[in-house]
Amino acid sequence: MKEVSVFRLYLLRALYLLVVVGLGIVVWPGVIHHEQWDLMEGIVQCMLAAFSALSLLGLRYPLQMLPLLLWEMVWKLIWLSVVALPLWTAGQIDDSTLGVVFECLIVAIFPFCIPWRYVFNHYIVKRSDRWVGGKSEIAG
Repeated sequence: MKEVSVFRLYLLRALYLLVVVGLGIVVWPGVIHHEQWDLMEGIVQCMLAAFSALSLLGLRYPLQMLPLLLWEMVWKLIWLSVVALPLWTAGQIDDSTLGVVFECLIVAIFPFCIPWRYVFNHYIVKRSDRWVGGKSEIAG
């Protein structure tokens, strides 16, 4: 199995750094200062804070944290497809939704940074972990 190039690892690290810095500027001040949000906005802000905090691990372990980027890319693509696109095609998209669309479009750079051969080999082709019986590698 071919290794991921150093260039691709640095590209992943740059993507994680973009997330950390971007959300650090936008989300963390509200978290630190205990900003008052309504229920759904509070959930969103806390999830974004968690995403940015876990992205810090991606700076050190870019391949191990790939599921984090895949999750972010998939949920945004689903939202754009099932919420934003129907509103846009019906001519009913408002300024608030359009703002979220532009925020979500950052996922357009994700496919260029993700090492898809690695994803395929490690998440599709590779044998899965055991479902029953035996000792785990951690337990010895």
